[in-house]
Amino acid sequence: MIDINTLKFDEKGLIPAIVVDAHSKKVLTLAYMNKESLQISMEKGLTCFYSRSRQELWLKGETSGNYQHIVSITADCDGDALTVVVEKDGPACHKGSDSCFTNTVFESETLKEFSLDALTEMLIGRKRDKKEGSYTSYLFEKGIDKILKKVGEESTEVIIAGKADDKKETVYEIADLTYHILVLMIEMGISLEDVRKELASRHIIDHKVKQEKMTK
Repeated sequence: MIDINTLKFDEKGLIPAIVVDAHSKKVLTLAYMNKESLQISMEKGLTCFYSRSRQELWLKGETSGNYQHIVSITADCDGDALTVVVEKDGPACHKGSDSCFTNTVFESETLKEFSLDALTEMLIGRKRDKKEGSYTSYLFEKGIDKILKKVGEESTEVIIAGKADDKKETVYEIADLTYHILVLMIEMGISLEDVRKELASRHIIDHKVKQEKMTK
């Protein structure tokens, strides 16, 4: 780990901090820290920034409750910018959105960005606003029994493809299964964040088990 005294703060004593969601990897906001706010962030494990408009320190979430728990802070190669990876308690933007970066300026027609989060949002839209001819809307209209039946069918297809040692077909069937599981999650009110937290808790347990085995 590097000494924060080696970081390059600008002429106003500030350094830009790019805040990133630990789970979705989405950029949440761009804020600024001075040496004092960086030290507070490290001591508390919560993001603390310097407000250029108010010219004062502010602990994110102190008023809103939307704290950002720091996973890691990394400096770039020149030591004049930081990436802060966090687990957040709520929206990062003061306007109530998940991220401050929501206004698209340009989007390639050929290089489409894909994420499970974006797919989930699209599926939620199909549930909220039914679209004629949409298979997703059809599943939501039919309800939980139909959705569970499809999850079962796709699970079987994954098993068959895996047993045949057919990698390409297995990937195809896993994609089908993933889609139907996401539909099930939305139908039941389960978020990707719920699953991420469950997996993270298991990772911590597994890590502790490994450590215990190594010390014996």
